[in-house]
Amino acid sequence: MAGLTTVTGPLRIYGRSAQLHAIDSLLTGVRQGRGGALVLAAAPGLGRTTLLAHAARSFRSLRAGTVLSTRAVPAESLIPYSGVHALWCAGAAERALPKEPGALLAMVRDLAGGRPLLICVDDAHLWDAASRAALGFTARRLGGPHPVALLLSVAARRADDPQLAALPVLHLDPLAPPEAAALFDGLTEGGADTVVREEVLQAAGGNPRLMHSLVAGLTPQQLAGRAPLPQRLYDGHTFPYDGPERIELPPDTEELLLLVAVAHEPGAEGAGADADLVLLAGATAGLDGAALGPAEAAGLVHRAAGRIRFDAPGLRHALYTAAPPARRRAAHRLLASVLDDGRTPPLLRKLHRALAAEGPDAPLATALAAEADAPGTASHARRAAALSAAADLTRAPRERALRRAAAAHHARLAGRPAQARELLAAARSESADIRVRGAVALVRGQLALGDGPVADAREALLLAAELLTPHDPDGAREARLCAMAAAWDMGDAAAYLAALGTPPDAVAPGPPAAGTAPDAGPDPARDTDKAPTPAPDPLSEEYRAAMSFVMRGRLGAASRGLRGVVARGQAADEPSRLLRAGVAALVVGDLAAASRVNARALAAARARGTDIHVPQALEYLAYADLRAGRHARARAHAEEGLRTAGRTGQRNIAAQHHAILALVASVEGEDEAVAAHAAAAARTADRHGLVQAATLAQWALARTDLSRGRAPEAAARLGPVVRPGPRRGHFAVRMLAVPCFVEAASLAGEGESARGSVAEFADWAAQGADPQAPAQLARCHALLAVPEKSDALYTVALARHALVGGDFESARTQLLYGKWLRRRRRPGEARGLLRDALVSFERCGARAWAAQARAELRATGEARTTEPPDGLSRLTPQQLRIARCVAEGATNREVARRLSVSPRTVDHHLRNVFALLGVRSRVELSRLVARSEQHTCRDEP
Repeated sequence: MAGLTTVTGPLRIYGRSAQLHAIDSLLTGVRQGRGGALVLAAAPGLGRTTLLAHAARSFRSLRAGTVLSTRAVPAESLIPYSGVHALWCAGAAERALPKEPGALLAMVRDLAGGRPLLICVDDAHLWDAASRAALGFTARRLGGPHPVALLLSVAARRADDPQLAALPVLHLDPLAPPEAAALFDGLTEGGADTVVREEVLQAAGGNPRLMHSLVAGLTPQQLAGRAPLPQRLYDGHTFPYDGPERIELPPDTEELLLLVAVAHEPGAEGAGADADLVLLAGATAGLDGAALGPAEAAGLVHRAAGRIRFDAPGLRHALYTAAPPARRRAAHRLLASVLDDGRTPPLLRKLHRALAAEGPDAPLATALAAEADAPGTASHARRAAALSAAADLTRAPRERALRRAAAAHHARLAGRPAQARELLAAARSESADIRVRGAVALVRGQLALGDGPVADAREALLLAAELLTPHDPDGAREARLCAMAAAWDMGDAAAYLAALGTPPDAVAPGPPAAGTAPDAGPDPARDTDKAPTPAPDPLSEEYRAAMSFVMRGRLGAASRGLRGVVARGQAADEPSRLLRAGVAALVVGDLAAASRVNARALAAARARGTDIHVPQALEYLAYADLRAGRHARARAHAEEGLRTAGRTGQRNIAAQHHAILALVASVEGEDEAVAAHAAAAARTADRHGLVQAATLAQWALARTDLSRGRAPEAAARLGPVVRPGPRRGHFAVRMLAVPCFVEAASLAGEGESARGSVAEFADWAAQGADPQAPAQLARCHALLAVPEKSDALYTVALARHALVGGDFESARTQLLYGKWLRRRRRPGEARGLLRDALVSFERCGARAWAAQARAELRATGEARTTEPPDGLSRLTPQQLRIARCVAEGATNREVARRLSVSPRTVDHHLRNVFALLGVRSRVELSRLVARSEQHTCRDEP
């Protein structure tokens, strides 16, 4: 251990807002004379002891009363404790706790003496059954004239202990990727190298205690990336237990735990290990299966449905990595000897044999690599592990490096960027062969495309294309397609055309040739130096040709080719081909096809285990939803995409999802959410050159300004975005923002400045890229026209909206037309339009826009509008949805599943709901919502 030289402090508690809120409520109740109890349930390392310490500090700092803590004094070193339990207060003598329920309750009441008292009981699951029964009996009878709070912690799998029945339980999950990243940045003050950061985050698995240990074990030079990381991040094979004592397990238990760690299959760690396999291997080595008991009692593992799973995040990786190599090899050898060839995939048995080998083994390496190269036989994570093990057994440097590069390719597809980068570094150091350099450059460029400056990614990918063309034409083609994607993110049309190379001048006609193999991506480990020229891939060639026309502004000419790409690609089952077809559908404006094809891509990515493609499929689905006016669905897809992008280390795609969420929030009137998501998108966009994400974020901020009546500010934001020229908005997004700019400029009295943008928008709308564009164009003309022509133009706009649907855009036209009519002293005509606009805005959750429509209705003399009663109008649409779910009795996790958001998001919104409505409990919230619903029912005719 290097000590705590790289850890800063003091540190805040990350990702536990729901638990902190519940603890604060418990302490507040005690101060006000109400007793109560709360159980915190978590796997080791997730912070239940930290939360107990937080509660004690908070209670002391408020001088609210006395804090007492307990500890177990074991009769022997094994678990569970069966000795004496002591109760102590700082500066006071310890007192033994009685095990009789009535005696313990009497003792607690005597200690309270009518004054507030907090008792913290850590690791209650380690107590014997009689002591736990006394605790439960006491906790259920607190209150009355004895304001006592009892705060207990137990292992996650002991939360349903019958001795503690009927007590409220709060579960602590592993930290979500953003929260884990925030904790790491807090520990290191944001000064860590990106690769080191990813390595530690992956190893910790969302476990705060383990992350503290990992960071503390690194020197400042290692943390900054100036010195290599140790071969093993862990300093011991016993996991640090989240409690006052470190667990000391019997040797047989430790051996069985290592077998469990080794038996987890790559890419399926969450599924656990086959219990029968582990116990059979243990019996072969003379280990009794009962030896697993102490680890189960400590809450480290549990058995269920024939599987053994680790309860503590990161524990499996910690045990495996910290074990001496000889012990790891012996465990793999043991598993390989008992695996049944009849029911076990050959790759898995060969993988265990390879990991048990002590030196190069060419036949085994060749056989293992052949199994990994067979398409559809295993997940990408397992193929990465197999190719990496095959490389370790390979003596020739060039062949070894090619296998490492191939392993990195599969690790990337499995959503494991840190593993991929480690494999690439090893491959590059082992051989300078041109094929190795090309394969490494390709995967590095693809990784940078997901998380890095996209200009750097483009250069790496173009280099890969150049190096691979003579040896791996498929890999070279994939490199060029990825370089095109990087140039798209850059918003650089010239760079995009350069990445195209020399595409055909005309769109390739006709259906794909019979027997054409799907483009499975590059295979950097081919054996031939000079690969034969493959048959052109019709989908890729048609896509390149069509996008060449798009980049030259000839969308009409590209339309036939893009529709051909959609037709060819939608029948595929390979995610990258489906995603390409999904992009084509978005570019051509076929939103129904875009939703259909990208949903298929999402399903294919999940089925194949190509986790890297999941957040991108969700991004494209969210874009289709946004353009079709399905804002709630866009939010659901983007929130899930944000989580999966975080898990797979793709900050660039996370920035795109933040921008989408900012746009959705700008519709729903959630100003704070718009600002937060736009800022998050901009942070990554500025660092990595993501012009598309930056443009979308500015559009969202401007739309919020416009919804709040701040037209000059909106026009100032959008002017630089929509006008052509260098350092302006993204070429594929700026036309979508023109209608907002025209509206803002017109309302600000600067309509003349928008005429040039309208002329360009008219040319773009004529090419049919957006179903809403014709109606929006008529609205723009109406805003800029002389009064004699505006009336007819608004009528045309509404007629065009009726043809394509879309509540939000249609309602905006109705609102503008209604405003125009009212200002010309035609209130009767205005009212009908404004009522329709209000209904549409309320239907799609556009709260701020609905407020505008209500204000305009009142200005026409409308006596009464449909604003929700009892303060619920102060809630955002998402807050209102969450409040109603909670009022129905749903837990935060149930609400999260119902609304397709994270529990952390639900907790954040719920705390804001409590503050806005002035309620202090879920019961009060339920009553308020019920009164509101009854009031609404009475008001309805």
